[in-house]
This record gives sequence, structure tokens and C-alpha cells, in this order.
Amino acid sequence: MSATTRAVPGRPRSPAGRIRAAVNEFAARSPSRFAILVFALLILVFTLLFSLPISSSNGRWTPLADSLFTAVSVICVTGLSTVDMATHWSVFGHLLVYIGVQVGAVGVLTMASILGLVISRKLGLRAKLMAASDSNPLRVHGGPVAEGQAVRLGDVGKLLTTVAISMVVIEGGVALLLFPRMLIAGIDVGTAAWESVYYSAMAFTNTGFTPNREGIDAFATDYWFLGALMIGVFLGAIGFPVILAIASNLRQNRRRWSIHVKLTLLTSVILLVAGAVLYIVLEYDNPKTFGSLDAGHTVFQSFFLSTMARSGGFSTIPIDDLHGSSLLVTDMLMFIGGGSASTAGGIKVTTLAVLFLAAFAEARGVESMDAFRRRIPIDVLRLSVAVALWGATIVAVSSILILQITKAPLDHVLFDVISAFATCGLSTGLTERLPDAGVYVLAATMFCGRVGTVTLAAALAQSQRRQLYHNPEERPLVG
Repeated sequence: MSATTRAVPGRPRSPAGRIRAAVNEFAARSPSRFAILVFALLILVFTLLFSLPISSSNGRWTPLADSLFTAVSVICVTGLSTVDMATHWSVFGHLLVYIGVQVGAVGVLTMASILGLVISRKLGLRAKLMAASDSNPLRVHGGPVAEGQAVRLGDVGKLLTTVAISMVVIEGGVALLLFPRMLIAGIDVGTAAWESVYYSAMAFTNTGFTPNREGIDAFATDYWFLGALMIGVFLGAIGFPVILAIASNLRQNRRRWSIHVKLTLLTSVILLVAGAVLYIVLEYDNPKTFGSLDAGHTVFQSFFLSTMARSGGFSTIPIDDLHGSSLLVTDMLMFIGGGSASTAGGIKVTTLAVLFLAAFAEARGVESMDAFRRRIPIDVLRLSVAVALWGATIVAVSSILILQITKAPLDHVLFDVISAFATCGLSTGLTERLPDAGVYVLAATMFCGRVGTVTLAAALAQSQRRQLYHNPEERPLVG
């Protein structure tokens, strides 16, 4: 090959090469900004597609506010909507919803890594760092990370494989459970096949959209149908790193599980049971919800609502019929959400667990935070505090803006805002009545909640900058 035709190293001549080089350079400077950009571009593409006449059932253009909100809700796997999802969209529109939630469920950083893999044609170190950071937010800050992380860098290939396989296997399994129940209910084979696949995707991705006008009302007392949805939601909410650990250690002793896996499973079960018990106590005398049910139905429906309040989005009762105390309990469950690197939202169960471990350690007067005979480093606590504070700040700002725009009751505004931030999808009905200004505010809340408070903060601040000096130490009074 002559010198005139040989490509100069580091300076690709082809357009595709230039694009790959530009992407790699941008991703190297800030993986978190690159991931957010990918998510934003996906939302813009789906906004355009949802606005097209082919996407609506009436063959008309969908207004920008509705198409943008739907795109954000789909890509962020939230489940809130400003239109009737079952009747407004055409077959093409429903396919867009189905594809969008699958893309969004993969996760913002993991999705950016996969796109980088497609562009660069190999999964290099930078792409591995971005994929690992989706399961370990500490990586977005750069620098060394302890080996006790949720997913080690060398396991990223396994993680991406697990993401794809788990989605197919779990959604397929839930669909197989739902399909015969729909046939027994008298639904024709074609409709039952489509709706079972649709429901299974909405359960595993924790989205909560329904393809039919009546939703799950026809199966509101069907334990098999509702139980299958609960299984899909729970598996989607525990997180891909936990699924990877369970699959890898299925035949081994549970003591080999990492502290992340143990904390996620234990905290998730505690929240599930605690939420169900609180709903039983608070709603047993409410004739609009569980007051007319017998004991068995009350217990089951309470566990169903507790599962869905963490991020699932399905509901067998009108949410606005709940007592104010139950709405507040649901607010707390939604704000906590599911596991890290999962299809659920919220500040994550491990964040809550670390905060409680720190509080218990302080109450006992010990310096270190310990769990399952492992010490949790202080930087994890700092990250947990940052996540909780950023999340609370986003919820507070959004609530104030929507209160000013709508003049609606505080409990309803706070509920729908937390549902948007935590990408849950439950609603008091306020979202459907929002004016365009409120729609845009809630869409921004969903976006911030899905991309993650840590990722967003790292993208906006130069968190990779090293501090070369330390100020004198002085202790303020707290508490």
C-alpha cells in the first residue's frame, strides 16, 4: 500500500471513521454527558414518531406536548400519560410504545454503551466503564473503585448478555402465564397473544401501560393474572446485577452473594411486606378500596399495591380513592423505588439501606458501617446522601412549579410528581388534566428521575476534577 492511500493513525479519512473518533473522544471526556445525550436523542426521535398521523388512531397529528410527554414516559419507562394510551394510538403507535419501553429498560448508561459498541464495532475500555457505571454509580466520578462493587469491570460483558437474556426469558415467561388466562376469559387468540406479550413487557420494564381500554379491571380479582404481573414487576425492579448474581450462583451457597445483592433483596422484601401491612391497616375500613373485601382479598390486593407502588404502575383501584395516609405511604414507596441498574426508578433501595445503616452506626456510637460482615466505605454514604438530596430537590422544585401552574391539592400534586420522578406511573388523575406548561415540567421530572440524579449531577459538574488542597477542618453543630 502506498503512502498516499495508507490511513494516518489517529486521523481516519472515511466519514464513518471520523464519526467513530468523534464519539469516542466525546465519550472519553464525559461518559455521563454522552449517555444523557443518547437518551435525549432517543426521546426526540420518539417524539417525532409519536407526533406523526400514522401513530394515532384517528390519523391526525398528535400535539407536541402529548407526543413529547409520551416519548419521555416511554423511554423513561414511567407509565404516566396525558392521553388514553389504549385508544389514542394506532397499531404503529402501540409498537412504538413496546419498542420504546424495551430500549428505555436497558438503562441510560448501558444503552449508551451498546450504541457505542455498534459505532466502534467493539466494546472497549471506555464503553465498559460506561456500562459498569450503570450498575455502580461510583464509577461516574472517576478514580479507583473498591472491588466489592455490584458488577466488576471484567463482568460487563456478562452484564450486557444478562440484560438481553433476562428480558427475553422473563418477559416470555410472564407472557406464557398470562396467555392462557386471557383465553379462558374469552379473548380471541390473536388479541390474547398480543396483549400477553404487551403486558409482560410493561410488567418487567415497570412501566404499567395497558393495551386495552378497560386495563386490568377485568382481571382485578384474578390471582393468577395479577400474580404474574407482580412476578414480572419484582424481577424487573431488583436490578440486572442481582439477576446476574442469582443466575451465576443458583447452584452455590448464598454466602457468595455480594453485599449489594443481599441488601437489595433484603430491603426489597422488607419494603414489600411493610407496605402491604400499612395498606391493610390504613385501608381496611375504606369502602372505596378494600373496605368491601374479605380478609384474603384485602391481603392480596395490599401486596399487589405494595408491589406496584415501588415502580410497577398497575392498579386495580382508583388511586385518588385512597386515604391521605395511604397516599403518603405510596409517596414514600415510590420515592425509594427499586434496585440499582433496574427497570425501576426512585433513589434505589440500597441508597435507603446505606442511610439507615449510617443512622444505626451513629446511634451505636461506632465509626464504621457494617452489614453482612462487610464494611461499607464512607464514599458510598456520601453518594447515598447526594442521591437522596438531589431527588428530594427535584421533587420539591417540580411540585412548587406544578402547584403554581394548576392550583391543585398538594397531596395530588406531590403524588404525581413523585410518581414521575420515580418513574412509577401511578396517578391520581392530575397528569391527564395538566396544561401544557405542567406537562413540560412533569416530562423534565421524568427525565431527571430516569437518567439518575448521580449521572445528571456528574454530567453538569466537573466531578472528575481533583482537589489539590484541603482547607482547615472545623466541625459545625448539627442536629
